[in-house]
Amino acid sequence: MTKPLSVIPTQRSEDWWQQRHQQKLDERLSLGSKLDIVFLGDSITHAWEAEGVAAWQHYYAHQKTLNLGFAGDRTEHLLWRIQNVVIDGLCPKMLVLLIGTNNAGHRHDLPEEIAAGVKQIIEELKKRLTDTKIVLMAIFPRSRNNKKPMRKRVDLTNQLIKQYTDTEWVFWLDINHYFLTKEDVLLESVMPDLLHLNAAQYWIWALQIKLIQ
Repeated sequence: MTKPLSVIPTQRSEDWWQQRHQQKLDERLSLGSKLDIVFLGDSITHAWEAEGVAAWQHYYAHQKTLNLGFAGDRTEHLLWRIQNVVIDGLCPKMLVLLIGTNNAGHRHDLPEEIAAGVKQIIEELKKRLTDTKIVLMAIFPRSRNNKKPMRKRVDLTNQLIKQYTDTEWVFWLDINHYFLTKEDVLLESVMPDLLHLNAAQYWIWALQIKLIQ
């Protein structure tokens, strides 16, 4: 049986991606091994350094916190990064993982394929971070309503990946209801492109993380 692309570690070739990978390797060395929080993910995590910078400064500037979000990453790219030094030797108290939306959007992977990639990531993290609390985020909602194919794909994926949590080592955190109306509608006032958070939502995300630290 052919493995889905979502579980095959894959390095990206873009210059900026390679440069950021090296930059983050250097940053983690400067911080040392004992960290408070590591964020691991795609553009939504990457944007703690842009839209989320004010919330980051408020909640994390006084902590030893490392942002390992790379715009455009799918599960297979994150797997490659985990297997290529970026996590090895670290001992964070908490790791926050948010990944999968680009598998749904770029390649239209099936929920089962996205979930398989997330599961592989968790297994790799558990091997490397034996004393770390892993917080698996529900993939944030996308598209305007729950009748849209992309929203359905993400919602079904979340149902699957929630099963990988155990309340002992890997914890589930679903904050999607903060981003939606009572009718389950996603508005541009929350995510301007119906995918990426605006600045205000990073404050919400940060607060919810603080409540479980």
